[in-house]
Amino acid sequence: MTTIVAATDFSTRSERALRRAGLLARQLKAELVLVHVVDDDQPASLVDLERREAGSFLNEQIGAVAELRDVRCRAVVATGEAFDGVLQTARNVSADLIVMGTHRKQLLRDIFVGTTIERVIRTGPYPVLMVNRDVRHSYGHVLGAVDLSEPSAHAIKTGDVLGLIGDAFVTIVHAFTAPGRGKLFVANASRERIDEYVASERLQASEELMAFLTAHQIRGPRWRHRIEEGGAFEVISRIVTETMPDLVVIGTHGRSGIAKMLLGSVAEEVLRSVDVDILAVPPIR
Repeated sequence: MTTIVAATDFSTRSERALRRAGLLARQLKAELVLVHVVDDDQPASLVDLERREAGSFLNEQIGAVAELRDVRCRAVVATGEAFDGVLQTARNVSADLIVMGTHRKQLLRDIFVGTTIERVIRTGPYPVLMVNRDVRHSYGHVLGAVDLSEPSAHAIKTGDVLGLIGDAFVTIVHAFTAPGRGKLFVANASRERIDEYVASERLQASEELMAFLTAHQIRGPRWRHRIEEGGAFEVISRIVTETMPDLVVIGTHGRSGIAKMLLGSVAEEVLRSVDVDILAVPPIR
């Protein structure tokens, strides 16, 4: 059975995450574990009081939130640092997915959407669904970012296995660069010559993408592909603005071999800046 962990700090943002988690759990017939983490850096009596209150409130939410009805739910109150409590709970229940809400949107989105969700994504082996939007329905349009790396293929497949893609309309996005454009411009090449060169680079990128998708069996009846010139984050951001998908799926490591504890600049920029739901999937470890 699929197990989903939904973390809550009892804020409005967390309620959106619980509702999305409930919708997914109902769809997948999954078990849903609601977790709240109590800070244990305070007197033991206060920790015990907060644990009891949190447990009561979690159980109230299970009965009150419409999306949690008819879902197999249980409540867990952990102690310690928030990110560690979430990850420990996920380990204890063998979670397949962690669902979390975003933090307040302050400077740099609270220095990269707040340390809790950042550290859960950075240090844990679990796919994390960051819920930005109000929950109205299942995801109808999903944007999958692909950079021809194994982690990006794994991310798309994970989103599909977890039921986040389902029958949605899917846009696979791949960014390419035309490194010789600048040299041609400096050499006063004609516009036609430059356009011809960029078109050839686009064709090559298209052929590489199709070979990659075929090799990894990434396809579906309502899937299409967009190949755009530009930096990866620039292209993703532009297409999100144009098409307003319900969900973006992205791997947290790209082809550049970034160190284990780093997300990679593209994934981090997407998580910080894109205001739709985002599934961040770590590579297979």
